[in-house]
Amino acid sequence: MTELFRIPAPLIFCIPLIFLFREKGKLEFLYSRELVLFGIAIFLYNVVGLSELVVFFAYIICIGLCGFYFNYFVGTNLKRFTTTIFVFIALLTFSAIVMVFNPYYESEIDNLRTMLMGEPVLQSPSGIAVYQFNFGYQLAALVPFLLIITFVYKLPLFVKVLTLFICLLFIYLGMQRSVFVGFACSAFLFLLMYYNYKAIFITVFAACAAFIFYTYVLKDNLDTYNNIITKNENNMQEYNRSTLAAENLRIYSGYPYGLIFYGKDWSDVIYRNEVFSSGITSHNAYLMFLTYLGPFLGLGILIGLYHKIGKIIIDAFRNVRKKEYALMICLCCSFIAVSINSMSHNSWLVSANGPTIFLYFAILHLDFLLHRAAKPALAQNVTSNIHSHHC
Repeated sequence: MTELFRIPAPLIFCIPLIFLFREKGKLEFLYSRELVLFGIAIFLYNVVGLSELVVFFAYIICIGLCGFYFNYFVGTNLKRFTTTIFVFIALLTFSAIVMVFNPYYESEIDNLRTMLMGEPVLQSPSGIAVYQFNFGYQLAALVPFLLIITFVYKLPLFVKVLTLFICLLFIYLGMQRSVFVGFACSAFLFLLMYYNYKAIFITVFAACAAFIFYTYVLKDNLDTYNNIITKNENNMQEYNRSTLAAENLRIYSGYPYGLIFYGKDWSDVIYRNEVFSSGITSHNAYLMFLTYLGPFLGLGILIGLYHKIGKIIIDAFRNVRKKEYALMICLCCSFIAVSINSMSHNSWLVSANGPTIFLYFAILHLDFLLHRAAKPALAQNVTSNIHSHHC
C-alpha cells in the first residue's frame, strides 16, 4: 500500500477467514469480557497515560481479531484448532531456523527477512522480526513447546535429548537471556508437576547434557558468532535489569496512585534520574503498567485478565498426565515462558504482543473445547488430531 493508505495486516489475513470461511453453526461470542478488559487497559495506559491514540487502535484491532478468529473461524472445529496450533509452531520454528542461518549468510538472510516483513532489518542476527527483542518472544513461545511436547506424547529418549539440544542452540544464538530464564522456569515447573521428585534428577541430567553440549559443540564451533555469552560480555554499558527495576520502584514510590492520577507521564518523572536520562524504561512491562495505573486500578485489571487463564493453567497441571490435556500443558508452559519474558521487556499481553496474545486466546479456546467436549470420545479427538499433525 502507499505511505498514506495502509491496511493493518491482521485485517488482511483475518477478515476473509472470519467472514468467508467461518465455522458453520451459531456460536455466541465467548470473549466479550476479555475484550472489554483489554480495551479499558489499553485506553488507560496508551491514551490517557501515553497519549498514543493510533497505538490504541492498532492494539485493539490485533487483539480483537485474534479473539474473533478463534471464536468464529475455529469455533467448535477441533481440526481447525489443531491446524492453527501446528501452523503457529511451524512459523515460529521457521523464524528460529532463519535466525540460525543469519550469521552464516548475513546478507541473504537479511534480504529474506526484509522481504517477509516488508520493512528494513534493524537488528541481526534474528528471525522473522525487525528487532531482536521481538524475535525473543517468538523464541520464548517456541522452545518450551518443542521440549514439553516430547514428554507429554512420550516420545523416545533420543528425541527428547535432540529436542533439548535444538532448543539450547536456538537460545544460544538468539542472545536473549530472558528467553533462557522463561524456558528454564516453565520446563522445570512442568517436570516437577509431571515427575514429582524425579524432576530433580531429570533437571540435573539435562543441566549436565547442556553443559557438555555447550563445551564441546557450541563453544568450539559457534564462539565467533554473536551469542548469548558474547552479548553479556560485550554489552558492558547496558544497565542491569534489576537496577532498572529498582529505579522504577523508587519513581513509583513518589507517585503511589499511578502517574495518570497525577497528570504526568514517564518523561515528567525521570528527568532527574541518571539511569533513565537517555529515555529508556525499566524494561519490565508489568512494573511500567502499574507505574502508570497504580496498584488499585492496575492490579484490578491484571487480576481480571489473568484470573481465568490462571485457573486453566492450575487445572491443566492437576491433570498433567491425562492425554486430553497434553496440548493444553504445552500451550500453558509456552504462555508462562512468554509472560516471564515480559519481565525484562516492554512488550506484553496488553500491548498485543503476537505470540503472547495468540497463546492467551488459544488456551481460553482449548479450555472451551475440552469442557464442551465433556464426552470422552470428543475429548479423544483433541489428542488424535494433535497426534496426526505431530506425526
